[in-house]
Amino acid sequence: MTPRGIADPDSFIRTETARLAPPLVPEITLHLATESLPIWQRTEEELGEIGLPPPFWAFAWAGGQALARYILDHPETVRGKRVLDFASGSGLVGIAAAKAGAAHVACADIDPFAHAAIALNAALNKADAVTVLTTDVVGTAGSWDVVLAGDIAYERDLAARVFAWLQALSARGADVWIGDPGRSYLPRDRLEKVADYAVPVSRELEDSEIKATSVWRPRR
Repeated sequence: MTPRGIADPDSFIRTETARLAPPLVPEITLHLATESLPIWQRTEEELGEIGLPPPFWAFAWAGGQALARYILDHPETVRGKRVLDFASGSGLVGIAAAKAGAAHVACADIDPFAHAAIALNAALNKADAVTVLTTDVVGTAGSWDVVLAGDIAYERDLAARVFAWLQALSARGADVWIGDPGRSYLPRDRLEKVADYAVPVSRELEDSEIKATSVWRPRR
């Protein structure tokens, strides 16, 4: 049974967040947590009872901010193309792709609350090209021209599985772009760096207030 007070994800998100612009991407407004610990603690207590993951969707993570910034500054990366925003969270990167002129953007996440957050944030930014993809896409071939992935190298086994899939997509011709703030399991030997950013972040979530963050792509 869904815990009382969070039966409606839309209402929960509207109540627990504020409309804020990520520091590195002021063109986009998202429903974000104003403080990290309260929403994290509440979701651990309540959402955890129904098996949902932590509220990654409530924060603009450094990897996503850097990747969104890169896309907005280099719209030719996605313009007119079919785009997948993998592990989308808030939808930040996918919304950036839509604003940069992507023909269609599928924002994929396995968290039902992320699905609601993506839809709310896409509507807030009038990103009509964005749709929500609710299935686990890892391992699928897909028909995307561009695959975007922000901050996905924080857990060893997951990173190994995801990067093998991204490498396969790249080998089949998809353009793969990755935003990462120095997470432990980024396979740097298989990637080439294309841009660096200094991303303001919350000290409650990270080990510093500015994260040196890079955009990468697989070596061809």
